[in-house]
Amino acid sequence: MRSVDCALVGAPVQSGASQPGCLMGPDAMRTAGLESALQALGHRVSDMGNISPAETVTINHRNSVVRNLDTTTAWALELEEAAYRASCQSDLPIFLGGDHSLSIGTVPGVARYSRQVGREQFVLWLDAHPDLHTLETTCSGNLHGTPVAYFTQAGDFRGAYPELNAPVPASNVCMIGIRSVDPAEKKLLANSPIEVHDMRAIDENGIYASLSGFLEKVKVANGALHVSFDVDFLEPAIAPAVGTTVPGGATFREAHLVMEMLCDSALVTSLDLVELNPFLDDRGRTAHLMVDLCASLLGRTVLDRPTQSL
Repeated sequence: MRSVDCALVGAPVQSGASQPGCLMGPDAMRTAGLESALQALGHRVSDMGNISPAETVTINHRNSVVRNLDTTTAWALELEEAAYRASCQSDLPIFLGGDHSLSIGTVPGVARYSRQVGREQFVLWLDAHPDLHTLETTCSGNLHGTPVAYFTQAGDFRGAYPELNAPVPASNVCMIGIRSVDPAEKKLLANSPIEVHDMRAIDENGIYASLSGFLEKVKVANGALHVSFDVDFLEPAIAPAVGTTVPGGATFREAHLVMEMLCDSALVTSLDLVELNPFLDDRGRTAHLMVDLCASLLGRTVLDRPTQSL
């Protein structure tokens, strides 16, 4: 693949999660050698450092279990603008989390840029959870479970989250690796055009079949593809550094195949790497795995094969 300009944007947000530690995620991936791994593949890398949340404003919600709404919204405001700027300035912004509530900001930000350049926005959600709760349906109050509902307009977030200027159609979202779905999310998915491939579908059909059809859909639309990669997409035995472990996740080879297919497709325009909690890691093994997977997305191969240009 040709050389691209990558922008690393650190988002040490943990207000959406239940366990502390995600704020160390961006620096753990840097320490694991993300920048040098991408440079070794011939890419230009600019590290834009870690951003900080906007000024917080007290926000109340009638669901009393909702936690850290004001802080999470402050992060979303700053991340939306940071994602838009990084999209304007680079070929591939890579957002280093931080918990998955960072996508409340990153997805609308990259979608705003895609709309500006006349491209349809698509999202590939690699996660054990659909993150399709609204502020009304969440029982845990952890806001990392709400991004997809927000940016697809599956719930009413007015007066709580930032005004959504560039929503993503639910039909443009594909979820792979799903294996933990709450009843309220299951009900929403039953009536949603979101494409979902749970782990049973992967067991029955394989990763290739689960992903290839969606990539073809993006290609036909000349779409911009945002990939949101949650550590809990992976089998906990190979990636223990996450506070939301769910057994039965993607294997080492399945995860690399996803990234290799994404590289071959030349469709990816932005990337989230989220929920890495170094406090729960084993001598950095999960951070190193995330770096290796990112390198696969950006062209690291065992044998050279003809691919499209990014």
